[in-house]
Amino acid sequence: QVQVVESGGGSVQAGGSLRLSCTVSGLTFADYHMGWFRQVPGKEREGREGLSCINENGAKSYYTDSVKGRFTISRDNAKRTLYLQMNNLKPEDTAMYYCGVGACNPWGGTWFADSGHWGRGTQVTVSS
Repeated sequence: QVQVVESGGGSVQAGGSLRLSCTVSGLTFADYHMGWFRQVPGKEREGREGLSCINENGAKSYYTDSVKGRFTISRDNAKRTLYLQMNNLKPEDTAMYYCGVGACNPWGGTWFADSGHWGRGTQVTVSS
C-alpha cells in the first residue's frame, strides 16, 4: 500500500520561509518523478496547480513561473523524502500543498494532476 505524507506547513508572514517535506512508502521512491502542487480553498474546480517537478535522481527540476526563484525542490532518495524550500512567501501562496508521485515530468513541465499517488496535503497560510 502506497502512503504519501506531507508535512511542514504552517502560518507565516509575507517574506517568510517554510520547508515542506513529503515522505513516501510502499513503492520504490527513486523510480519516480516527484512534484509539488497546490490547491486554493474554494477553487477546487480549477484543480491542483503544478509548482515544481524533479526527476528520479534529482538532476533535473522544473518550476512554474509563479514560484521560480523563490521555491527550491529537492529529494533524498535514501530517506524516500521530497522537499520544497519556500522563501519570500507571498499571501497568494496561501493554499493546501500536495506532493504527487509520478504526477509530472520535469522536461517541459508537464503536470498529471489526476494521476499518480497523493497525500492529504499540508496547509500553508501567508499573512500580509
